[in-house]
Amino acid sequence: MLASHRERALLELLRQTGSGRVQDLSRRLDVTEETVRRTIRKLENQGLVTKVHGGVYLKGWVAEASFAQRFGENPVAKQTIARQLAAMIGDGASLFLDVGSTTAYVAQALRGHRNLFVVTNSLAVAQAFSGSSENRVFMAGGELRSHDGGAFGPEALAFVRQFRVDLAVLSAAAVNAEAGFMLHDMREAEFSREIIRCAKTAIIAADATKFGRSAPIRIADPSDFGKLVTDRPPPPEIGQMLAVAGVEMVLAGAGDD
Repeated sequence: MLASHRERALLELLRQTGSGRVQDLSRRLDVTEETVRRTIRKLENQGLVTKVHGGVYLKGWVAEASFAQRFGENPVAKQTIARQLAAMIGDGASLFLDVGSTTAYVAQALRGHRNLFVVTNSLAVAQAFSGSSENRVFMAGGELRSHDGGAFGPEALAFVRQFRVDLAVLSAAAVNAEAGFMLHDMREAEFSREIIRCAKTAIIAADATKFGRSAPIRIADPSDFGKLVTDRPPPPEIGQMLAVAGVEMVLAGAGDD
């Protein structure tokens, strides 16, 4: 667990580029270079970064693809998962939908529902429901992220804390046996944890390509999730992780001919 706001802020800066010079990080965080070095040492002791002469690298950093790229990956699997989730959500439900590409497919699959109460920080989700008077949609404010149209920051977190809903539907960048459900972005993970706290049940929607992948940030304890909706069975070690955490696995399209 990260011990301080400064550690979280430094990791967020590193997530954007994968590395940084102490001098530049000091300027961007508005702290002394020695403070940056102390913070880097703490993060290195946690196994999150690698210290080099004059700078630091984020371990396991991979540039996250744009929303458009991710939305175009595995569309059939994501549509199958979205239809399964839509069938599990009844008219009149209240739910959070996050900024993930799979979640955007879920929003599209829900457009035929009525009297939904939807809270989101995703422009793609909000647009999926636009033009319909059958459902109510509440969009979080905050800084709009350019690569995926997601709203983040203190304003977005304060906004979602006002709500108590039935379901939180979240995406994951990676699902592995050791850490559970993972993301690339610190602010996205913080937002996900907040909507989990404000929902009766949290559901992960992730296609099978996420199994065995790795990402630097854990969303929450796997036991905080009630269900995983996916398109294919996971490897045995991930299935064991789900069973131990009490996460029900739902195979989308399993009842189809």
